[in-house]
Amino acid sequence: MEVVQTVRTAVLGHFGVAAANVDTASVTFLGLEPIEILRIVAGEMVHYATVGGSRHPMGDPAAPHVDPLRGPRAELVLTLRSGVGASSGLAKSLGVLAAAPVVEGVVLQADALMDLGEPMWRDAPFTAVLLGDSEIPDVVLPEPAEQVRYFAVTPVTATEAAWVRVRGAQALREAWREAGIDVRDPGRGAAGL
Repeated sequence: MEVVQTVRTAVLGHFGVAAANVDTASVTFLGLEPIEILRIVAGEMVHYATVGGSRHPMGDPAAPHVDPLRGPRAELVLTLRSGVGASSGLAKSLGVLAAAPVVEGVVLQADALMDLGEPMWRDAPFTAVLLGDSEIPDVVLPEPAEQVRYFAVTPVTATEAAWVRVRGAQALREAWREAGIDVRDPGRGAAGL
């Protein structure tokens, strides 16, 4: 089963673009297959979608038996109003997040807060991300494999990450709404928490 090709075809189809019109970066970690980050420009929006994180189902790496087919699978998509430079480090950050299930045994899910420990891209104030539902439909794989779910990535500042830990993801989203903050603006400030 070629999961990567199925996912790539599905995400390109969702955005209505051909592979030839998409910039691709590849991030490789020792002992893991590469994770691609597709840069898809759609009007004023730039979408960065991972492909390759869903090669393997997510689960507890310490489990005595890991099922190579069954279990949840996930990819990530970050949407910004304008792109950041190719050498900014954003592709590496998204690769780290997409590889977390294999490297750290993390199961990606909506409302999860993931700390990067460094800026998401060069000079960014964002050192963590909040995962949420995305508009990309689930990618169906042949049975018995589970479908691949795309999660939207929202960059957050250290202050916003602390807010999530204390009050929860929904409280931060409400604070953004009340303050009129566009979380897709890469130059935005933090919510006045």
